[in-house]
Amino acid sequence: MILQEKLQLLRKKSGYSQEQLADKLCVSRQTVGKWESGQAIPELYSLIEMSGLYGVSIDRIVKDDDECNISLHNPADIDIEEAIKFLIHAKQKTYSGYGAETDSSRVASHDLKYEEGNHLYYDTYLGGQNFSGEEAIWLNANPIWCMNYSGRVLGETFNGDFLKEVLNHVPYEMPYRGPAIYQKGDYNYHCNVEGEFVWYHGYEEIFYLDKKIYECYFHGGVVK
Repeated sequence: MILQEKLQLLRKKSGYSQEQLADKLCVSRQTVGKWESGQAIPELYSLIEMSGLYGVSIDRIVKDDDECNISLHNPADIDIEEAIKFLIHAKQKTYSGYGAETDSSRVASHDLKYEEGNHLYYDTYLGGQNFSGEEAIWLNANPIWCMNYSGRVLGETFNGDFLKEVLNHVPYEMPYRGPAIYQKGDYNYHCNVEGEFVWYHGYEEIFYLDKKIYECYFHGGVVK
């Protein structure tokens, strides 16, 4: 495999768009595009940064006879870009999209299910005002990704419709809950995440005026 092909493969396996990788490397998107089309070769500094991001040594990246098929940032060897796109679509078709619940998998659980091609998404949670749950993705009947979450409503002014609106705007670069900031009227949503799609943790909160009325912790990653 030649350099340009490996650069594109490693980026996609790690779930980055060209714009996201460019931001991390402090270069332009056009520069990344030239690397992946063979019009230019990355500088040593960029190769060092990519080596750290992908968990692959520099010599494995640049050697044409190395398939570079091992990445610590993708332990299940899945197409992360494809998984993220499916996850976002599934979220928008279930809870945040007012999707109908399916049969309970546990006593008094709320369950939502979505299938598309060879992918299956399941969201199951317990409780209401105080709740805990789990979202997961299967590919060809094999689990590939999972997220656990636990939260609580803290104030009477909490608005479930506002939360669903926020979650319906889940961004590609943070495909877990909602965007970093979302505001509508007197409601303000904040979300902070550390880590990448394969291993991360985060916290979201909603304020009504200056009072916190909701919070939720979540964490997860790729499984194999």
